[in-house]
Amino acid sequence: MSNLIVIVPSRGRPGNIKELAQAFADTKASAELLVVLDDDDPTLNDYLSLEGDFSFLALPREGRGMAKPLNFAARKVINDYDHFAFMGDDHRPRTIDWDKSIVDVLDEIGTGLVYGNDLLQGKNLPTAVAMTGNIVRALEGMVPPGMIHLYLDNFWMTLGQDLHSLHYLEEVIIEHLHPIAGKAEWDQGYRDVNAEEIYSADAIAFSTYIQSQAYRDLIAQLT
Repeated sequence: MSNLIVIVPSRGRPGNIKELAQAFADTKASAELLVVLDDDDPTLNDYLSLEGDFSFLALPREGRGMAKPLNFAARKVINDYDHFAFMGDDHRPRTIDWDKSIVDVLDEIGTGLVYGNDLLQGKNLPTAVAMTGNIVRALEGMVPPGMIHLYLDNFWMTLGQDLHSLHYLEEVIIEHLHPIAGKAEWDQGYRDVNAEEIYSADAIAFSTYIQSQAYRDLIAQLT
């Protein structure tokens, strides 16, 4: 197995992936970068023409949001990596060897989740997150089924807390260039996944899963 794969769903933002890959190179990261695309993305050829140390996985689009693409990609490589991470295409690692710092903690704890400082939510939420592979294999993905896009970081935080293994690395900067921080424009992609109906649906899906027997079984399996 390889140490760490970083899965990044993206749509309509090939420039973001170019910048993210450059950030990996600038920070001397050895983690593998896998970009998950929709096969109907109008900018698909722009993505595929990019050069850099990363790979692509294109799949049929199933509605809005990154939860399904994230889980699909994780299941494709579920037995190939020790650890799994998520970043948005609007995250940028800034700390040299950030991935080594994360892997060192994951190797030490055996089971759990690790996140760095996104310069927006900081310790409050893991907007980018890494987790041990046994979590992904037990969950059969990186997020619960039925979620769309929002409340994923709430789930990761709750899971880490319930496992008593949530680790925040303040010195590891993985900057979140989100419109809320004034670091990106509100493009159609942001508007689509921040719609009120998605907030409502994901809030219900998150709450329902956390209270389910499936979640209790997950915690029991991992502890």
